Amino acid sequence: MPVALFDDLVAHLVRSTPLSPSEASRVVAEVVGYFGEPVPDFVRRRHAELQRRGLTNDQIFAALDAELSARRFAPPPLSARQLRRMVYT
Repeated sequence: MPVALFDDLVAHLVRSTPLSPSEASRVVAEVVGYFGEPVPDFVRRRHAELQRRGLTNDQIFAALDAELSARRFAPPPLSARQLRRMVYT
């Protein structure tokens, strides 16, 4: 992540929180990385997390649909079949 792109955000976090500049940079990098995760990677990761919690695939795919649609730059709607293919291919 080019840190210079987020200098203003890092400075804001340093001013508004007890974070040091290096801690604020790490937080920004982590958030940018989280939201930059490709949709198939996100789907596979979340499916595994929700499966470990004991949810069924029907529950998981409904949750994934809701989570994906709430992202800042949501992908086009995906069917349960498309989600399943991402998980199992």
